[in-house]
Amino acid sequence: MGKSVTISAATDQDAEQILKLQYLCYQREAETYGDYSIEPLTQSLDDLRTELGQSRVLVARLGAEVVGSVRGVVDPDGTARIAKLIVHPRMQRHGLGGRLLAAIEEQLSAELEAKRYRLFTGHRSEGNLRLYRSHGYAPVSTEEVSRKLSLITLEKEASAQAYAASA
Repeated sequence: MGKSVTISAATDQDAEQILKLQYLCYQREAETYGDYSIEPLTQSLDDLRTELGQSRVLVARLGAEVVGSVRGVVDPDGTARIAKLIVHPRMQRHGLGGRLLAAIEEQLSAELEAKRYRLFTGHRSEGNLRLYRSHGYAPVSTEEVSRKLSLITLEKEASAQAYAASA
């Protein structure tokens, strides 16, 4: 390959690549839970473009190709909600998800003064849970959405990021 992956702010021109990657990455989740109507698979390009304008969105690029992405917003109380952390299947298990997570945390803390980070995943999404726990997130609640799906909400304090970076 010879190219390294870079992480930067997404632009409107990235929207189509992000949407295609999102669709690819959420197939496994849909299969795991037997639900192909989940929002990441039904989001329109227009809705994604709106989201690009209302939240911080980062992309990971390998050359010109978008191979990962993550989104985040900060509520008035200082809670950063991180969502749709995706990495192309061929790029998974090489630390890119962790790099994207750290990058969005850093940006939300530095630019929007996030005090804590919150994200969620399905109860059977073991890879996601493992990643989040390895980055200092702890479960704070579980919500049963249906007989097939419970969402686990995980959080960590923004100060935990500074500690992890210094370790």
